[in-house]
Order: sequence, then structure tokens, then C-alpha cells
Amino acid sequence: METTPFTNTPVNSRNGMTDGVVDHAAVNMHGAVNRVAATANDAAGAVKPAIDRVTQMAHQTVDKVAGVAGPTAAWLSAQGDHLVSAQRSAVSDARTYISANPWQSVGVALAAGLLIGRMTKHG
Repeated sequence: METTPFTNTPVNSRNGMTDGVVDHAAVNMHGAVNRVAATANDAAGAVKPAIDRVTQMAHQTVDKVAGVAGPTAAWLSAQGDHLVSAQRSAVSDARTYISANPWQSVGVALAAGLLIGRMTKHG
């Protein structure tokens, strides 16, 4: 068996002699494969800058989102602390009012219960 100069692929021979037609076809095929590979390589080279630009833009977008998310999370945390503080203050004020006015508190609770009951019954 002999080898071709393109890929060292063995070429079958008959009676120790290389078949010229087979050799010629193999050489042509190797040339075609090499041309397709070169074309694919050129196409990949042309696409690479675009892929690099898209990658860079994606990284910049992630950085921008991260830059906005940090302060936003801090603001939401502060607002949550504000709401918790306001809730505690409202509960404390309600306890003080109920302790000072127990019968009025029962009347207000009863009226609110009746009103809510009617709204849900007819709604």
C-alpha cells in the first residue's frame, strides 16, 4: 500500500501496482476536502470578530445590570426596614389605644367585622 501526500491515507493497489485512476480520484478528493476546510476556516475567521463583539456587549450588559442591582437592593432593604419600623409603631400605638379605651376598641372591632361580613356576603 502507498500513501498520499495529503493525509497519509493508504491507497489500495492491485498486484503491487497503484491504480492511476484511484490515485487521481483520491488526490482530487483530498484537494476538495482541503478547499472545504479552508473555506470553513475563512468563514470561522470572519465570524469570530462578530462573536467577540457580542461577547463584549453581553459582559458590559451584565456589568450594567450588576451596577444597578446593588443600589436597588440597598434601597429596597432600607424601605423594608422603614416598613417594619412603621408596622411596629402602628402595633404599639394600637396597643396603647386599646389599653386606654377597651370598650370603644370592642365596638370598633365589632362594627368592622359586621361591615367586612356584609361586603364579602354581597360581593
